[in-house]
Amino acid sequence: MIPIDPSAMPQVHLVSHPLVQHKLTLMRKKDASTNSFRRLLGELSSLMAYEVFRDMATQDVVIETPLETMTAQMIDGKKLVFVSILRAGNGILDGVLSVVPGARVGHIGLYRDPKTLQPVEYYFKMPKNMEERDVVVVDPMLATGNSAVAAVTRLKQLNPKSIKFLCLLTCPEGINAMHRAHPDVPIFTAAIDRELNDHGYILPGLGDAGDRIFGTQ
Repeated sequence: MIPIDPSAMPQVHLVSHPLVQHKLTLMRKKDASTNSFRRLLGELSSLMAYEVFRDMATQDVVIETPLETMTAQMIDGKKLVFVSILRAGNGILDGVLSVVPGARVGHIGLYRDPKTLQPVEYYFKMPKNMEERDVVVVDPMLATGNSAVAAVTRLKQLNPKSIKFLCLLTCPEGINAMHRAHPDVPIFTAAIDRELNDHGYILPGLGDAGDRIFGTQ
């Protein structure tokens, strides 16, 4: 196991809320059905979104309540972009969009070469004016970190205002890879598991997230 560099930890936000941990435990079970896995992922993603957006900027707006005029705070969801790393990242989208429905959505297609474990890009589609937007990259697993690093590197070419990374699970290897390449990108996760196996899967993990979301093998 690769130890976590203590200097990386301030950028790692472990979402330890009991509801998050309960749902993650249910998802880890090998006998969880595709339907229940997908449903739990949506619920868990919504819960984690509250932590990701804890420091989201707001602006004052004047509104009319049933009794009087007041100044209140609102966020501008249209300035936010969720970027899904295909294909498994799409399993998180519904959950986070339920919290910020006004957000835009981008997609980046990356597959992992089974021999080198390095990412290969095959698709990239983002909203316009990315330099005005805050980005949250979503992918259930931060394992080797290769795909996440490649996605963030690609996104930085568009000069967004900020980038965060949201995943269900990670491990020391993934954290260290992201920290080495992008120490400015915060990682939000529900668990930091023990290590990677020889095939680049997180242990104890929950298996291949994409296969479990979509019922494929």
